[in-house]
Amino acid sequence: MAKKRTDVITFGLSFLDIMSCGLGAVVLLFLIIKHNVESSVPNTIEMPDLSSEVSMLEKEILEGKEGLAELLNTIDVIDNRIVTAQGLARRITEDLDDKSGNLEEALASASQDSEIEKLKQDLRKLDQERQRQEADTDNTGSDTRSFVGEGNRQYLTGLKLGGNRVLVLLDVSASMLEQTIVNIIRTRNMSDETKRNAPKWRQALEMVEWLSTRFPVTSKYQIYTFNSSVDSIVSNTKGQWLEVSNNDQLNQVFEDLKSIIPEGGTSLENVFDEISRLSPVPDNIYLITDGLPTQGRNPPRSATVSGRNRMQLFENAVEKIPPNIPFNIILLPMEGDPMAASAFWQLAQITGGSFMSPSEDWP
Repeated sequence: MAKKRTDVITFGLSFLDIMSCGLGAVVLLFLIIKHNVESSVPNTIEMPDLSSEVSMLEKEILEGKEGLAELLNTIDVIDNRIVTAQGLARRITEDLDDKSGNLEEALASASQDSEIEKLKQDLRKLDQERQRQEADTDNTGSDTRSFVGEGNRQYLTGLKLGGNRVLVLLDVSASMLEQTIVNIIRTRNMSDETKRNAPKWRQALEMVEWLSTRFPVTSKYQIYTFNSSVDSIVSNTKGQWLEVSNNDQLNQVFEDLKSIIPEGGTSLENVFDEISRLSPVPDNIYLITDGLPTQGRNPPRSATVSGRNRMQLFENAVEKIPPNIPFNIILLPMEGDPMAASAFWQLAQITGGSFMSPSEDWP
């Protein structure tokens, strides 16, 4: 039996349903994918604000450039100083080389000078020995002590040396510090050490020491210091004679003299009164002073003393001198006392003594 023919329908309901389902699945898948992409990526990206940091970096860069420029300038200055220092170092080295040569010459010259000075000292010793031998030959005694001044100067002093009882009168008033009134006032206000080392005072002490070397060994002596008062340089010996042969005591006298500080006014009347209290009286007197007295037995009522008043005080003091005693005057320079030289020269002439006004380098 013949089969029944069946017509085939290409598009049916089932196919359309399948196609619709597939298309719907694609659309659904597309929607899902697009939604996930949009939700994972933000709509806007927020960038941080870096402007302040940029400004700070720019500021640091600017400061770094300025510091670099300053450092470069400093390096240039240091380079210049190094160059200058090197030049000074070369100059100093050259000067040292020159001075080294001069030093060697000076040392050689100093060596020669020391040899010359040694020869001079030897000559002085020989001269002193010769004088001592001549003195022994003449039976006039010899120097009790040695005194060597600066250099090899010799002076004709004109002083009448010697005597059995020798009295030295040393002025220790403030005027013995300096030659001018202004310098006396200035030095008087300085330290005691400065006063002791005043050139005029040191010269007076050297005069006393020089005189002591001329004391005959067999004689006696006394040294009085005076200003407004009078005292013996050896304590508790006022009015007594000391033995020249006691060399230790004589050396101690000059150690004690170095401790004296000149001060106060000058009274010749008081010191001349003490002469008559020595028993027996001296037969030779050395007076070391620098001017007329400023007071009598008592201090003056006025702060200043005129030249006429000082002359009157001097004449009053001279009346106290015992007769027949020669006065040897050593007058040091002093400003503002023009009548002193004439007055003391007359005293030396009347008493049969001598007068001298020494130079600054004597003895």
